[in-house]
Amino acid sequence: MNWRLKFQGFLTYGVAVARGKALAVIMLAAAPAWAEEVTVLALGDSLTQGYGLPEAQGFVPQLQGWLDEHGAEVALINGGVSGDTTAGGASRVDWSLTPEVDAMIVALGGNDLLRGIDPGVSRENLDKILAAAEAKEVEVLLVGMDAPGNYGPEYKAAFDGMYPELAEEYGTLYFESFFKGLGESDPARARQYFQSDGIHPNAEGVGLIVEAMGPKVLDLIGEAE
Repeated sequence: MNWRLKFQGFLTYGVAVARGKALAVIMLAAAPAWAEEVTVLALGDSLTQGYGLPEAQGFVPQLQGWLDEHGAEVALINGGVSGDTTAGGASRVDWSLTPEVDAMIVALGGNDLLRGIDPGVSRENLDKILAAAEAKEVEVLLVGMDAPGNYGPEYKAAFDGMYPELAEEYGTLYFESFFKGLGESDPARARQYFQSDGIHPNAEGVGLIVEAMGPKVLDLIGEAE
C-alpha cells in the first residue's frame, strides 16, 4: 500500500472516530435530567395511601408507572396515612425524611377540611413540614386543596390561599389542586371518578389525577438531582 492510500485510510478512521465522539456528546446532552435515580417521598393522607383501591391502582403505584413510562429514574415511597391531618404530617415528617429521600410530595389538608380545623393551624403545620424539608435540603412539590364554600368566604380564602403563599415563601414547586385532573369545575362530570363515598377517587380518577400532576412531578425530580 502506498503512502497516499495509508494517509487516506488514516483520515477515514479519524473522521469516523470524531463522528462517534460527537454522537456520544449529543446523546449525553439529550439524556433526561433525571439520569440518576431519585427517591421521592409522597407525604399525605388516604388520597395518597390509596384508600378503597387494590394496591396497584392507588395513587403512588399509578404515579410510579406513569413516571417509568416517561423515562424517569425514580423510586416513590408511599407515605400516605389514612385519616392524617396536617398536624399528623408535621409530627412524622422528621423521621419520614430518611437520608435516601431526595424530594417530597406534600398532599395534606383534606382531613383538616372535613374537621373544620382553623386554616391558621393548618398553615402552621404545613410550615413545619416545609421547614423540615428545607433543613434537610429536600426538594418539595406542595399540592393544594380547595375548601368548600359552606365554611364561609373568609375560611375558604384563608385555606385555599395558604398553599400558594407557602410555596412562594419556601420557593417550592406548587400544584394547584390534588383533584385538578378530574374536571372539578363540573361536579356532575367529576362524580363518575369517585368511589361511593364521594371523597376518594376510583382507579380511573386516580389515573386522571396522575396524568395532570405527573409533569409537575417530573419537574420535582429534575430539581432534586
